Amino acid sequence: MTPLTLLYAPGDRPEVVGKALTSGADVVLVDLEDAVSPDRKAYARAATAERLAERPPVPVHVRVNALDSPWGEADLTALTALAGLTGLRLPKVTSPSDVVRAARRAVRADGTVVPLHALLETALGVESAFAIASAHPAVRGIALGESDLRADLGVREDAGLDWSRARVVVAARAAALPPPAQSIYPDTRDLEGLAASCAHGRSLGYLGRAAIHPRQLPVIERAYAPTPEEITRAEETLKAAALDQGAQALPDGRFIDTAVVREAYRTLSLARRRR
Repeated sequence: MTPLTLLYAPGDRPEVVGKALTSGADVVLVDLEDAVSPDRKAYARAATAERLAERPPVPVHVRVNALDSPWGEADLTALTALAGLTGLRLPKVTSPSDVVRAARRAVRADGTVVPLHALLETALGVESAFAIASAHPAVRGIALGESDLRADLGVREDAGLDWSRARVVVAARAAALPPPAQSIYPDTRDLEGLAASCAHGRSLGYLGRAAIHPRQLPVIERAYAPTPEEITRAEETLKAAALDQGAQALPDGRFIDTAVVREAYRTLSLARRRR
């Protein structure tokens, strides 16, 4: 199932993590990094390891601390072998070597590497987007960390991040990775603003979004799920393509070819995800 909603929960608050697991989010992101103060890092790590000793009801990724921090190595040591860990979120990745280093530390007992998701939060990380996305077979996705990137670039207006956003979409596609999910929308009460931001992200090629509060999840789901009209058009496209596999124009004037058919399959796949 393609994840559209990813919900962050602080690792040092097990009760919040528990609620996140039943929130309806497609993926829960347990945060050991920015959401946890230095004096609670060890507790957050231990609590997360206890939670993930068994498989939770939904996929769980853990955002560990950077490997060059005092806590990153210990995070990977404590979490890599856990049955309930679906993926690792690597913060502040700036080069392929960051990914390779993490992959060497995230090897399970069977020799496989935990799926890795690189977060690009600096100008250097964005400039290296494709190299990072293709750095190791264990990389399953890349995404922006917009709060840190905004500060690094000195960007005041939201539109100032659009070039970086597009760069990451292109890099993910070039590396044969799924479309990236949008970064968080920080105002948990501005649901109209969130919806507008999601619509903009979708127009740039993003698919899904990380959230920091459960109330944001339905807005993200609606923004990224296909509309009834899109589903109808996709069904019509595939019906026509089944009758004639070549490029053609439909009676209503729409032109379809291989690329349009591929997009129709993607639309219907997303539409079936909640059925």
